[in-house]
Amino acid sequence: MHKDRFLLGAGGLAGAAGVALAAMAAHAGGEHMQTASSFLLMHASALVAIGLLATTRLLRFSGFVLLAGLILFVGDMLARDFLGDRLFAYAAPIGGSLLIIGWLLVFASAFFKPERT
Repeated sequence: MHKDRFLLGAGGLAGAAGVALAAMAAHAGGEHMQTASSFLLMHASALVAIGLLATTRLLRFSGFVLLAGLILFVGDMLARDFLGDRLFAYAAPIGGSLLIIGWLLVFASAFFKPERT
């Protein structure tokens, strides 16, 4: 079985950040914090699973695309709450598009033979 420790760690960090942001949103509010928390939590388990499996290069690549999309999307949501402005123009749509592409790559990876260890 192949593993990608970076993606596994990123999944753990995304999960921890998602829980922390959920707590902050519950106590301090913040219009976009709950959205950021939800996205972190829903993608954390995917990153952990991909990090543990990483059976093909395409699956591994999909994990990095998901991670990049997550960073951009969540970064933009948090910038809006904490900085009062966007991270940069189109950061959230680019991040969201990368998340969609990442999930489509996960789908496509199902049709590739696992690499030999």
